Amino acid sequence: MAPYESDDSTTAAEAGERDAGRRGIARYGVPVAVMGVAAATIGLVPALADSGDPDLPKISAQQLLEKMAQSDVQQLSGTVRISTDLGLPDLGGLENSLASGALASGAPDGHGSSADPSAKLTELATGTHTLRVAADGPDRQKLSLLENAAEYSLIHNGTDVWGYDSKANEVYHATAPANARQKDRKDGKDRGGDEPPVTPRQLTDQALKSVDDTTSVTVDGTAQVAGRDAYKLLIKPRQSGTTTVGSISVDVDARTWLPLKFTLTPASGGAAVVDVGFTRISYAKPAASTFDFTPPKGAKVTEDHAHADGSAGAREQKSEQDLAKGFDGLKVLGEGWNSVAAFDTGSRDGASASGGGDLGGLLGSFGDRVRGGFGSGTVFSTRLVNALVTDDGKVYVGAVTKKALMEAADRGR
Repeated sequence: MAPYESDDSTTAAEAGERDAGRRGIARYGVPVAVMGVAAATIGLVPALADSGDPDLPKISAQQLLEKMAQSDVQQLSGTVRISTDLGLPDLGGLENSLASGALASGAPDGHGSSADPSAKLTELATGTHTLRVAADGPDRQKLSLLENAAEYSLIHNGTDVWGYDSKANEVYHATAPANARQKDRKDGKDRGGDEPPVTPRQLTDQALKSVDDTTSVTVDGTAQVAGRDAYKLLIKPRQSGTTTVGSISVDVDARTWLPLKFTLTPASGGAAVVDVGFTRISYAKPAASTFDFTPPKGAKVTEDHAHADGSAGAREQKSEQDLAKGFDGLKVLGEGWNSVAAFDTGSRDGASASGGGDLGGLLGSFGDRVRGGFGSGTVFSTRLVNALVTDDGKVYVGAVTKKALMEAADRGR
């Protein structure tokens, strides 16, 4: 079916924030988040979806975006397949050890337990994963990560949050303050909160934040995903030759307007970098028992008391403030899809790239030493995001080619 061109591909931008700096930073919601987790390595295969080209009424990109914004799916259950392929080298499992160690080091209360979601869900960044998901409004969700002869479940039921690692027979439990969800909704942080994390809708929300006048937004025909008729929303950079992003495709349910599949394809072609989609979905209300959980006999139960006394919120707020403070000097160089984030780590010994002990040497072995007007440093490359760490502690990150990244660093001096 022929693509449906939008009457105004910039309409989504008019509805969003117009500040250029924030647009540039928002674009990193997908690639830099992926890059951060992928510092540990990612290699996956594309998710599977039903083939088909249903005959649906014509719709413009603007109309489709408006219907997506109005979608209010509160109940669902199904199976999600997650795949990514950044083209990083195989670290032989080292990445999991590093991630687990970093999360466990100095972690309070329940953190460090194999059932703690903050540690367990980082595994979604490595390998191909199948998830069973269920949601019944903003206060009941369940996600089950299917593994070889084992399963990890994360259950949110009212004020209780349970994590269960069947392989280790460990349980994580936290009691969230009763007013936490209400405050999040009031603050506008609950968009997509009625479904488990890592869904096509959440990824789509991040991608749409980056839409501006350097972006083409069209309806590129139709598809069938998980037995549902869907429109294909296509987001593409108008700029070419410098950005590593080829396109973002979102398959949107033609009746509920919920994103069913999210695919990010690199400009270099080949397999998708990120491919997340439902292979089965039902909008029926899940049984209440779906969200019930009782620790199995003999399981080790770890209580996260920080959440129970409300201090978790203060701790998380402090972490957010510390993170924001660390990025006070962040600059966005360039425009649109060619934008590059630049900041100064304060390090002057070059340890982060080429030295600094065993870890620095290991990471340096995966990068390319480069020189330019910015001085010297190391470029770490993936199929989507490139990062330049200079020997004097400056960092440049963008979904741009290695050449474009170095040119931006030269201009940023």
